[in-house]
Amino acid sequence: MQHDPQIPPYTTADKTSFAHTSAEARWPVILTGAIDDVHRATWKTDDDEKLKEGKKIIEELAKLKYELQHNRQLTPVPDDGEGDVKSYNVELEKRGSPTWFDVSWLYSECYLYRRVNTLFSMSKHWKSYDIFENQKMSTFKSSRPAVLELASRYKDLIHEIKTANDHESTKSPQEIEAAEEILFMEMCEICLWGNATDLSLLTTLSYEDIQKLQGSSARKAAEKNIIANDLPAAFAALKAVQKNGHPHRRVDIILDNAGFELFVDLFLAGYLLASGLATTVVLHPKSIPWFVSDVVPKDFGDLLGFLADPRAFYETLSEDEKHAGKTPEPLSDGDAENLAFLFESWRGFHAEGQLVIRPNRFWTMAGSFWRMPGTASELFEDLQESELVVYKGDLNYRKLTGDVMWDPTTPFVEAVGPLGKGSGMRTLALRTCKADVVVGLKKGEDERLRATEGGGGDSGARKWAWSGKWAVVQFCDGKQKAA
Repeated sequence: MQHDPQIPPYTTADKTSFAHTSAEARWPVILTGAIDDVHRATWKTDDDEKLKEGKKIIEELAKLKYELQHNRQLTPVPDDGEGDVKSYNVELEKRGSPTWFDVSWLYSECYLYRRVNTLFSMSKHWKSYDIFENQKMSTFKSSRPAVLELASRYKDLIHEIKTANDHESTKSPQEIEAAEEILFMEMCEICLWGNATDLSLLTTLSYEDIQKLQGSSARKAAEKNIIANDLPAAFAALKAVQKNGHPHRRVDIILDNAGFELFVDLFLAGYLLASGLATTVVLHPKSIPWFVSDVVPKDFGDLLGFLADPRAFYETLSEDEKHAGKTPEPLSDGDAENLAFLFESWRGFHAEGQLVIRPNRFWTMAGSFWRMPGTASELFEDLQESELVVYKGDLNYRKLTGDVMWDPTTPFVEAVGPLGKGSGMRTLALRTCKADVVVGLKKGEDERLRATEGGGGDSGARKWAWSGKWAVVQFCDGKQKAA
């Protein structure tokens, strides 16, 4: 807490904030879904001990939901042997044992998922169980049109890059670089809007809803909704490093959601490696199931398994799909070929050590990233070795900025505190807005957006920032010396 911004945080007590809406409306739904998932899993086991443990977990999840809905005090996180338990409980004590509806939103939301995780980590038969796995894969399957579109685009893209490298171009260096910048921006925007399928917010997406949120036409229409865009500066920084001939050019991606968003993150990673803007890409997943759809290491294996045998994935119906009377749509030979190309490309990068997966327990700690230099110094020093650290999604943005009540015109480089100027780290945030905190806006922009339909008006609520309709792409070059 001592390292956090000295500005009031968003709290669940503020009825004009999305924090209150989350605690009151979203979290009980998420816990109900978790209960239902474990209940379904117990039906499938014939192991009496596992069944007994499953029923106990269901009971404890129901108790947690009751505590939340009845505004009980937060109790210490049970000690499951992990090193983060002490920090959670020390902070809880410093906060004065608050109640669910009167507590820092960032702390309490992280605490909620950490409490849930202990129910599994302290068990014998459910230790590695991910209550959100079925939702992740179901939603990814629903992303089929966008996945197939991007698979085709990726194959063409890699072919174009290889052809350009093998033949002398008739274009000038300036024309080539301008084209590269446009392509870089397109790749990053694909990653940006991939976050539209955040399962912690959109828990009842239909197949048609997901199609509307993804694909090239949707991305094109959404360009006007990027209300702060520093992608040109981020490209210039990476291009300068490449021009200088540095042999080791590393980019890190602090991941957000699994499924389609992880797919597009790998799409970006593959492009960076193929284009030479990076020689290594380090991907940072969470260590435990987190915020419903966040990436854990197993999600990589699941995604590569899908790519290795896409026909089995798309043409095998789940139990829910069978009950709904759906029939599998066959995958064309062309689509299967494009997905196989993806698989071989990404598998090759991973085998060569160019695509690295590196979880760290820091990403599921309760506090902001302002704490990183003081509480995770090894991670901080490691990220300083990167040429660019890309933070994906809303939660990472909230943690970058401390989830406090900044004036929306506050410069991004100020709001990221110790990760800002002089930090030795280049930071790029790709964030579709799904929470109140926002910085780096032009004067009057917040007021303009509040005045739009559903934007909040005079209610005191910044509702425009809750929907995921608007986005910010913000960059800070902390490798430049502070003025």
